[in-house]
Amino acid sequence: MNIRDVMPTAENSTNFNIVPDSATKVGSTLDNLKAAVNGETGASAKYAAFSKLAAEAGYGQISRLFAAASAAEQIHIALETAEIKKKEADYEKPAAPEMEGHQTDINLINGALGEIYETSDMYPNFIKVAIDEDEAGAQFVFTRAKLAESVHAELYMQAYNNIDAPDDDEYYLCPACGYIHKGSDFEKCPICFTPADRFKKF
Repeated sequence: MNIRDVMPTAENSTNFNIVPDSATKVGSTLDNLKAAVNGETGASAKYAAFSKLAAEAGYGQISRLFAAASAAEQIHIALETAEIKKKEADYEKPAAPEMEGHQTDINLINGALGEIYETSDMYPNFIKVAIDEDEAGAQFVFTRAKLAESVHAELYMQAYNNIDAPDDDEYYLCPACGYIHKGSDFEKCPICFTPADRFKKF
Protein backbone atom coordinates (compact mmCIF):
# COMPACT_ATOMS: atom_id res chain seq x y z
CA MET A 1 0.00 0.00 0.00
CA ASN A 2 1.60 3.25 -1.13
CA ILE A 3 1.62 6.34 1.07
CA ARG A 4 -0.51 9.22 -0.16
CA ASP A 5 -0.19 12.91 0.59
CA VAL A 6 -3.30 12.71 2.78
CA MET A 7 -4.71 9.92 4.91
CA PRO A 8 -7.20 7.85 2.89
CA THR A 9 -10.89 8.30 3.68
CA ALA A 10 -14.19 7.38 2.08
CA GLU A 11 -14.38 10.92 0.72
CA ASN A 12 -10.97 11.03 -1.00
CA SER A 13 -10.72 7.39 -2.15
CA THR A 14 -12.32 5.46 -4.99
CA ASN A 15 -12.16 1.92 -3.59
CA PHE A 16 -15.05 2.14 -1.14
CA ASN A 17 -17.74 0.78 -3.47
CA ILE A 18 -19.97 -2.08 -2.29
CA VAL A 19 -19.83 -5.33 -4.24
CA PRO A 20 -22.94 -6.30 -6.23
CA ASP A 21 -25.20 -8.82 -4.47
CA SER A 22 -23.90 -7.79 -1.05
CA ALA A 23 -24.10 -10.51 1.61
CA THR A 24 -24.03 -8.10 4.55
CA LYS A 25 -27.04 -7.61 6.81
CA VAL A 26 -27.05 -3.87 7.45
CA GLY A 27 -28.70 -2.15 10.41
CA SER A 28 -28.19 1.09 12.28
CA THR A 29 -24.64 2.23 12.98
CA LEU A 30 -24.91 0.82 16.50
CA ASP A 31 -26.11 -2.51 15.12
CA ASN A 32 -23.28 -2.48 12.60
CA LEU A 33 -20.66 -1.74 15.26
CA LYS A 34 -21.84 -4.75 17.26
CA ALA A 35 -21.84 -6.93 14.14
CA ALA A 36 -18.30 -5.78 13.35
CA VAL A 37 -17.10 -6.62 16.87
CA ASN A 38 -18.66 -10.08 16.59
CA GLY A 39 -17.02 -10.66 13.22
CA GLU A 40 -13.62 -9.39 14.28
CA THR A 41 -13.75 -11.45 17.48
CA GLY A 42 -14.25 -14.59 15.42
CA ALA A 43 -11.52 -13.57 12.98
CA SER A 44 -9.01 -12.88 15.75
CA ALA A 45 -9.66 -16.27 17.33
CA LYS A 46 -9.47 -17.99 13.95
CA TYR A 47 -6.14 -16.42 13.07
CA ALA A 48 -4.72 -17.33 16.47
CA ALA A 49 -5.68 -20.95 15.80
CA PHE A 50 -4.22 -20.77 12.29
CA SER A 51 -0.99 -19.33 13.73
CA LYS A 52 -0.61 -22.29 16.06
CA LEU A 53 -1.26 -24.79 13.27
CA ALA A 54 1.23 -23.06 10.97
CA ALA A 55 3.93 -23.17 13.65
CA GLU A 56 3.26 -26.86 14.26
CA ALA A 57 3.57 -27.53 10.51
CA GLY A 58 6.90 -25.70 10.31
CA TYR A 59 5.67 -22.50 8.63
CA GLY A 60 7.28 -20.02 11.00
CA GLN A 61 6.83 -16.91 8.89
CA ILE A 62 3.18 -17.69 8.16
CA SER A 63 2.59 -18.37 11.84
CA ARG A 64 3.88 -14.86 12.59
CA LEU A 65 1.62 -13.38 9.90
CA PHE A 66 -1.44 -15.02 11.41
CA ALA A 67 -0.38 -13.85 14.89
CA ALA A 68 -0.01 -10.27 13.63
CA ALA A 69 -3.43 -10.45 11.95
CA SER A 70 -5.03 -11.81 15.11
CA ALA A 71 -3.59 -8.86 17.03
CA ALA A 72 -4.76 -6.46 14.31
CA GLU A 73 -8.33 -7.65 14.72
CA GLN A 74 -8.04 -6.93 18.44
CA ILE A 75 -7.19 -3.33 17.55
CA HIS A 76 -10.34 -3.11 15.44
CA ILE A 77 -12.38 -4.66 18.23
CA ALA A 78 -11.09 -2.04 20.69
CA LEU A 79 -11.85 0.85 18.33
CA GLU A 80 -15.36 -0.41 17.59
CA THR A 81 -16.11 -1.25 21.21
CA ALA A 82 -15.17 2.28 22.25
CA GLU A 83 -17.74 3.64 19.80
CA ILE A 84 -20.42 1.28 21.12
CA LYS A 85 -19.72 2.33 24.70
CA LYS A 86 -20.44 5.94 23.77
CA LYS A 87 -24.05 4.79 23.31
CA GLU A 88 -24.20 1.78 25.63
CA ALA A 89 -21.83 2.20 28.54
CA ASP A 90 -22.56 -1.29 29.90
CA TYR A 91 -21.84 -3.08 26.61
CA GLU A 92 -19.71 -6.21 27.03
CA LYS A 93 -17.69 -7.68 24.22
CA PRO A 94 -18.52 -11.25 23.15
CA ALA A 95 -16.25 -14.07 24.27
CA ALA A 96 -13.84 -15.44 21.69
CA PRO A 97 -15.13 -18.68 20.17
CA GLU A 98 -13.14 -21.91 19.97
CA MET A 99 -11.74 -22.12 16.45
CA GLU A 100 -10.08 -24.83 14.41
CA GLY A 101 -8.31 -24.84 11.07
CA HIS A 102 -7.09 -27.03 8.23
CA GLN A 103 -3.86 -27.23 6.27
CA THR A 104 -1.95 -23.94 6.26
CA ASP A 105 -2.45 -23.26 2.55
CA ILE A 106 -6.21 -23.64 2.97
CA ASN A 107 -6.13 -21.46 6.08
CA LEU A 108 -4.43 -18.71 4.07
CA ILE A 109 -7.17 -18.84 1.44
CA ASN A 110 -9.81 -18.86 4.17
CA GLY A 111 -8.24 -15.79 5.72
CA ALA A 112 -7.94 -13.95 2.42
CA LEU A 113 -11.58 -14.62 1.54
CA GLY A 114 -12.72 -13.31 4.92
CA GLU A 115 -10.66 -10.15 4.61
CA ILE A 116 -11.85 -9.54 1.04
CA TYR A 117 -15.45 -9.85 2.23
CA GLU A 118 -14.84 -7.30 4.98
CA THR A 119 -13.04 -4.79 2.77
CA SER A 120 -15.37 -5.01 -0.24
CA ASP A 121 -18.75 -5.73 1.34
CA MET A 122 -19.16 -5.45 5.11
CA TYR A 123 -17.19 -2.32 5.91
CA PRO A 124 -18.23 -0.31 2.82
CA ASN A 125 -21.87 -0.99 3.80
CA PHE A 126 -21.24 0.04 7.39
CA ILE A 127 -19.35 3.17 6.30
CA LYS A 128 -22.24 4.23 4.05
CA VAL A 129 -24.71 3.94 6.94
CA ALA A 130 -22.36 5.83 9.26
CA ILE A 131 -22.10 8.64 6.70
CA ASP A 132 -25.89 8.72 6.22
CA GLU A 133 -26.43 8.83 10.00
CA ASP A 134 -23.68 11.43 10.53
CA GLU A 135 -21.76 9.06 12.83
CA ALA A 136 -18.24 10.43 12.32
CA GLY A 137 -16.59 8.28 14.97
CA ALA A 138 -17.96 5.04 13.56
CA GLN A 139 -17.10 6.10 10.02
CA PHE A 140 -13.54 6.74 11.17
CA VAL A 141 -13.01 3.33 12.81
CA PHE A 142 -14.81 1.42 10.04
CA THR A 143 -12.61 3.15 7.46
CA ARG A 144 -9.39 2.25 9.24
CA ALA A 145 -10.50 -1.37 9.57
CA LYS A 146 -11.63 -1.57 5.94
CA LEU A 147 -8.30 -0.33 4.63
CA ALA A 148 -6.26 -2.61 6.89
CA GLU A 149 -8.29 -5.70 5.94
CA SER A 150 -7.47 -5.29 2.25
CA VAL A 151 -3.76 -5.36 3.07
CA HIS A 152 -4.26 -8.45 5.25
CA ALA A 153 -5.86 -10.22 2.28
CA GLU A 154 -2.93 -9.23 0.07
CA LEU A 155 -0.43 -10.57 2.61
CA TYR A 156 -2.32 -13.85 2.92
CA MET A 157 -2.25 -14.36 -0.84
CA GLN A 158 1.42 -13.42 -0.98
CA ALA A 159 2.16 -16.02 1.69
CA TYR A 160 0.01 -18.59 -0.15
CA ASN A 161 1.86 -18.04 -3.42
CA ASN A 162 5.24 -18.32 -1.67
CA ILE A 163 4.40 -21.00 0.87
CA ASP A 164 7.26 -23.20 -0.32
CA ALA A 165 9.69 -20.33 -0.90
CA PRO A 166 9.50 -18.07 2.17
CA ASP A 167 11.91 -15.24 2.84
CA ASP A 168 13.12 -14.05 6.24
CA ASP A 169 11.10 -10.82 6.40
CA GLU A 170 9.29 -9.97 9.60
CA TYR A 171 5.86 -8.40 9.93
CA TYR A 172 5.17 -5.07 11.60
CA LEU A 173 1.78 -4.16 13.06
CA CYS A 174 0.49 -0.59 13.33
CA PRO A 175 -0.89 -0.16 16.87
CA ALA A 176 -3.38 2.51 15.80
CA CYS A 177 -5.23 0.95 12.86
CA GLY A 178 -4.16 -2.68 12.43
CA TYR A 179 -2.23 -2.22 9.19
CA ILE A 180 0.50 -4.85 8.72
CA HIS A 181 3.71 -4.20 6.79
CA LYS A 182 5.99 -6.97 5.54
CA GLY A 183 9.65 -6.06 5.96
CA SER A 184 11.31 -3.14 7.71
CA ASP A 185 11.59 -0.80 4.72
CA PHE A 186 8.96 1.78 5.70
CA GLU A 187 8.70 5.06 7.58
CA LYS A 188 5.03 5.27 8.57
CA CYS A 189 1.64 3.67 8.23
CA PRO A 190 -0.04 4.43 4.88
CA ILE A 191 -3.46 4.41 6.53
CA CYS A 192 -3.04 6.52 9.68
CA PHE A 193 0.56 7.84 9.34
CA THR A 194 1.71 6.29 12.63
CA PRO A 195 5.55 6.30 12.65
CA ALA A 196 7.33 2.98 12.00
CA ASP A 197 9.10 3.06 15.37
CA ARG A 198 5.74 2.54 17.11
CA PHE A 199 4.95 -0.65 15.19
CA LYS A 200 5.06 -4.06 16.89
CA LYS A 201 7.31 -6.65 15.25
CA PHE A 202 6.20 -10.23 14.61
